[in-house]
Amino acid sequence: MREAIEALSRKAGLQSKPINPPSTRPRERAAEESLDDWLPAVGRSMGIELQSVEAGYPEVKSFLKACGPAILRFGQDEPAMFLCVLGCGWGGVRLLGIDLKIYRASLDELSQALCEPLEKPFLPDVTPLLDNTGLSGKQRKLVLESILRERLSSITVQDCWLVRCSPSAPVFSQLRERRILPHLIVFLTAYSIEYILTLASWWVIGRGALQGRLDFGWLLAWAFLLLTRIPLRMLGTWKQGVLAISAGAILKSRLLTGTCRSRPEEVRSQGSAQLLGRVIESEAFESLALSGGLTGIVALLEIVIVIVVLAFFARSSLLAWALVGCVLLLFFFARKYLGSRERWTGQRLEITGQLVERMAGHRTRLAQLPRSHWHTSEDDALQVYLETSTKLDRAVMPLIALVPRGWIVISLLCLAPGLVNGTAVPTALALAIGGILLGQSALQQLTQSLAYLAGAIIAWRQVRELFEAAGRKNTIAGSADAALPQHAKPGSSGPRPIIEAHDLIFQYPGRPGKVLDHSSLRIFSGDQILLEGSSGSGKSTLASMLGGLRRPDSGLLMLRGLDYQTLGSRNWRHSVAFTPQANENHIFSETLAFNLLMGRRWPPRPEDCEEAETVCRELGLGDLLDRMPGGLQQLVGETGWQLSYGERSRVFLARALLQNPELLILDESLGALDPETLPQVANCIRRRAPTLLAIAHP
Repeated sequence: MREAIEALSRKAGLQSKPINPPSTRPRERAAEESLDDWLPAVGRSMGIELQSVEAGYPEVKSFLKACGPAILRFGQDEPAMFLCVLGCGWGGVRLLGIDLKIYRASLDELSQALCEPLEKPFLPDVTPLLDNTGLSGKQRKLVLESILRERLSSITVQDCWLVRCSPSAPVFSQLRERRILPHLIVFLTAYSIEYILTLASWWVIGRGALQGRLDFGWLLAWAFLLLTRIPLRMLGTWKQGVLAISAGAILKSRLLTGTCRSRPEEVRSQGSAQLLGRVIESEAFESLALSGGLTGIVALLEIVIVIVVLAFFARSSLLAWALVGCVLLLFFFARKYLGSRERWTGQRLEITGQLVERMAGHRTRLAQLPRSHWHTSEDDALQVYLETSTKLDRAVMPLIALVPRGWIVISLLCLAPGLVNGTAVPTALALAIGGILLGQSALQQLTQSLAYLAGAIIAWRQVRELFEAAGRKNTIAGSADAALPQHAKPGSSGPRPIIEAHDLIFQYPGRPGKVLDHSSLRIFSGDQILLEGSSGSGKSTLASMLGGLRRPDSGLLMLRGLDYQTLGSRNWRHSVAFTPQANENHIFSETLAFNLLMGRRWPPRPEDCEEAETVCRELGLGDLLDRMPGGLQQLVGETGWQLSYGERSRVFLARALLQNPELLILDESLGALDPETLPQVANCIRRRAPTLLAIAHP
């Protein structure tokens, strides 16, 4: 199976590195582990992503058209059979065979084969009905398809995995996966030909008009050139949209990945206002960069064509050099505009940050700040913002008005000697006039593009850290064959510890002193440990390190005898559940089910929801579930059902317990519980997490 995934990724053009050779013994997988766990682990070890998806029965055909490259399980019999789908084209679905050759299958036949196991239980009930109707042939088939589509509308085809490039892969690999370069070539070619045809139409109509005669054949040629531009413009516009959507998807995916891989210290050091500013600037960067980039490419391409036409066909090198000078002057003004816009953006984000901070602390301001001081410094900030906006307007005026309009004046002055002396050649004059008008249009487009790009450059400085954080390796893939030994081997001296740490050293960047200095410990199955210490003694740091959120600067940390590099982030965090302090834990604005099962798997199965409700009732959240109209599907969080501090703490505990961990780490997680609830919660924790490390203040 691993060889098939590697071959499929290579055939699809995805970047993949050679995977680790299979272990000498088969992997001992837990009973609850499925292909949804093993296949993504194999993909991560190869540097690609295997995403489990489901396709509804009515959408199987459309899914097969767009899913490639993908792996589909064929049938439910054992041993399992899989299909490696490369893609779908005019010749049908392209499949990768076991001999690494590409085969083609009919889309209808393949969808029918995938849906047959789902249809089989319903056919005995449907067939007698069709027999009574007396239908046959094509009509019978259409009626059968309609009935099955209605009966199976809620049934999904599972065991489908999309093979995609990892969001943390190099940008070039992601561009290659989405075939950006072929689209860009078609885009540039279509616009180049269109501009050449535009100039040719000017030459045709100018030649006849300036010479005093206009034959029907020349008019027909002129009309043909103009009509030919229409499909070229449509093709260019279509490819421009494809490029914008594809590049925008890559950018959003990478920024989201970078956000998820940001270090806790980086997020903690920024306030809500700074984080909101990054969100705003990330959206601005996408829209401005894509709009300005594509418009700028088209404008520069048009300017190059106009310069060539003016210099070699219109026989006016003076006009060509004048256009070059206007372009250089445009870039000079754009540089000055960039500085003004950067200062204006900084002031705007500062005012936005102050507004967010005041909104977040509104209750505190009402309770403690005198009303006379509510708007202190706001007038000064607005005055500075007004002055910065005025300077920005002054900087943009030469950019949008002086150069494009000045080009018309300069170009007419360059043509004046030839027109006055009567030495201008009609065809060359027609091309020169067409080049002047196209040059003026190109300068206007370039002006707009430079304004967009200036905003994109400023926004890039805000989102650059997130973009680069996507390439970090703080999420370790681990070995796909790594197995956690659960029991001691025969003849061993005793049980092996769950967690074993030797000489751990950790120091926060930019802070003096070591938080952990040669710390060592062992935790065996069934241990219940209480870790106490004063504030700042390193308790939470040690807990986050044992939970896999931080890596030690030096020392050895092992889980069941395997280190973090071998197990990988997913396996480590699946075995060790860490509940951070309440101020570092979070209730997401989603359903209660998502907040409970996000550490287990999503989307959940019915048995997952049943166990989640059981755990909630064991933790004393039964009254909460009964009050909620939607039960586990009730939206909670800032924009949903508001949970009390104690309810939030118990949701955090339930989230960790539902991971079924070998070791549960609680970092001051019981302090918010009242004396009546505490014994009930403690009993639930003892039953479901026999191995426990609890952190508390002395």
